[in-house]
Amino acid sequence: MAANGRIAARRAGAAAHTGIGAGATGAAVGEARPGAPSEPGETGGAGRPRSEAAHRAILEATLRLLSEVGFSALTVEGVAQRAGVGKATIYRRWPSKLPLVVEAFSQLPAFEDADTGSLEGDLRAILQQYLANFLTTPLAAVYPSLAAERVHNPELGALLDPLLQARRRPLESALRRAQSRGELAPGANLELAADLIVGPIAVHLFFRGARLHPTQAAPLVRLALRGIAPLAGPGGGAG
Repeated sequence: MAANGRIAARRAGAAAHTGIGAGATGAAVGEARPGAPSEPGETGGAGRPRSEAAHRAILEATLRLLSEVGFSALTVEGVAQRAGVGKATIYRRWPSKLPLVVEAFSQLPAFEDADTGSLEGDLRAILQQYLANFLTTPLAAVYPSLAAERVHNPELGALLDPLLQARRRPLESALRRAQSRGELAPGANLELAADLIVGPIAVHLFFRGARLHPTQAAPLVRLALRGIAPLAGPGGGAG
């Protein structure tokens, strides 16, 4: 009996030394523990930061695939594969690809406000920055894809339209400042004026497959202001 006790004690000591015991069984040989994260980037021992990393990876993968294959060919399965997560990881965050795509698009840079003291200066600064974004982000490929889908997909339009309106708000702010300075008439149609300013960018991008360079912002603004000039108030100018 004493011998048996000594043998059991030695076995227990060996288990404690190697870390293989009742509490370590499975983990020591690489088996998944109950409750362990099942997908790369999911929350686990690291908590929220890992979940945020997965979220970013999914949005980045969505933008890359939108650039490569367009909206119609993009699938949640493809995004999951590119991001290195499971489809369930995506569906826990977005119910379908529509809100996923719209949130991914929202990560791309929009117009940024600039207050130089004149309408021409404001528009030149805003458009230079905006055109530079087409050279450094997937915007040039993603925007036309979503615009084409928007025409016959009202569900996408319902999600996308408020975002598009918010993205051009800095441009409208510049026009309202011009009104307050007397550069534009109080009753000027600012939405139409904004369309006139950015229209050439859309034409080049959507119909010619070309991007305007930031250096073209100045002549673009000068031409647009000629069209807006009749909207100037008494004593005001168009820049």
